[in-house]
Amino acid sequence: MKNEVIQKADHVIAKTYKRFPVVLTKGEGCRLWDKDGKSYVDFVAGIAVCNLGHAHPRVAKAISEQAGILFHTSNLYYTVPQIKLATWLTENSFADRVFFCNSGAEANEAAIKLARKYFKEKGENNRFRIVSMEKSFHGRTMATLSATGQEKIRKGFEPELEGFDYVPFNDLDALQRRIDVTTCAVLVEPIQGEGGIRCPASEYFATVRRMCNEAGVLLIFDEIQTGIGRTGKLFAYEHFGIEPDIMTLAKALGNGLPIGAMLAKENVAEAFGPGSHASTFGGTPLVTAASLEVVNVLFEENILDHCMKIGAYFKDKLFWLKDRHSSVEDVRGIGLLLGMKLKTDGDDVVISCMERGFLINCIQGNILRFIPPLTIEREEIDALVKCLDEVLD
Repeated sequence: MKNEVIQKADHVIAKTYKRFPVVLTKGEGCRLWDKDGKSYVDFVAGIAVCNLGHAHPRVAKAISEQAGILFHTSNLYYTVPQIKLATWLTENSFADRVFFCNSGAEANEAAIKLARKYFKEKGENNRFRIVSMEKSFHGRTMATLSATGQEKIRKGFEPELEGFDYVPFNDLDALQRRIDVTTCAVLVEPIQGEGGIRCPASEYFATVRRMCNEAGVLLIFDEIQTGIGRTGKLFAYEHFGIEPDIMTLAKALGNGLPIGAMLAKENVAEAFGPGSHASTFGGTPLVTAASLEVVNVLFEENILDHCMKIGAYFKDKLFWLKDRHSSVEDVRGIGLLLGMKLKTDGDDVVISCMERGFLINCIQGNILRFIPPLTIEREEIDALVKCLDEVLD
C-alpha cells in the first residue's frame, strides 16, 4: 500500500512520470537515502546530472556563499559569475560565445534558432531544414520534440514543426542523401543516450564533419548528456578529432541546479543580435557560481582521469557479466556512459536492484543504462556487479 507522502504526490502532481515508490530525502556522494532510512548506491545520478555526486561540499559552499550575495538581476545587466563561467567554457572548448538558459531543451531550441538565423542573415532563406538521427533525443518542447528521432516521443503532439528530417545513426550514405540545398544543420548526439547508449562507428564523425563542410552546413553537437566529463573528456567531441559549429550543454553543468548553455563559433554566433533570443533566468549569478565551482572541481580533483579509468574497469566488469549470462546481448559505451543490452525486458532487473539497494536505469525497454557520479569507486561497482550477477541468475 502506498504511504501517505506518495498518495499526496499522486493527488497533486501532474502524472507525467512513472515514478518508483520511493521517497528520497538525502544524498551524499554516490549514495542516497529514502524517508525510511534505507540507503541506495546511485548509478543514475539524476539522469547523468550529478557528476560530482550529491551534496558535494565545494558546490554546496559556492551556492551558499552566492545566495548570500546575489540571486538574480536578469540579463539586462552584467554579472561576474556569468562572465567567469562563459570565459571558462570558451577557453576550454572550440567556442567563442555562450548563450545561457535553463535546460537542455532550451539549449537545443537556441541551437535550432541560431542555425536557421545564420542562413537567414546570409540571405539563404531556403536553408532551414535540420537533419537529426533516428533514436535521438533532444527535448520535450515542440521544436526539440520535432527534432527527436523517436516516434513514441512525438506521438500525440502532432502536427510536428516543419523542417526536420531523420536518418539512421551511423549511416553515412543515408546522411549524404538527405543533405541538400534546403539543409541548414546536422544535429547529432556524440553518443545516443536515451536511444540506447549507441556509439559512433570509427571515422563516422570525421566523415560527417567533412560532409557538412562540403555542403556548407552547420554541425550541431547535442552534448547535454555527454558533456562536462561523462565520457572521460570534458566534451565528447574531443574523442573524435573534430569540432562542431554549435554545441549544447545542460545536465551536469550545474550538478543539479537548472542550467543550459549553447556554445558557438564567432562567425555563427554573430547571427544572434540583441533581441533575437533571450532567457529571463538564463545564467543567473546563483547557478553560474555553482557551475563554475563544478568545472573547477572536475579539473582540480582529476575527476576526468578517474572517470576514464573507472569507466574502463566498469565496462570490463559488464563484459564479465555478459560472458556469464546468456540473457546479456551487448555491452557498450565510453567513460561512465555505459549500457548493457538484454535479450529480455529490463524493468524487473531495475526493480530487483532497487530492492537490494542499487539505483539503475532501463531505456528502450531492454537496455540497462549506468550513469553514476564520476566519483564512483571500484568497491561500489563491484557491489553492483555482484548484485546484477545474482539478479540475472
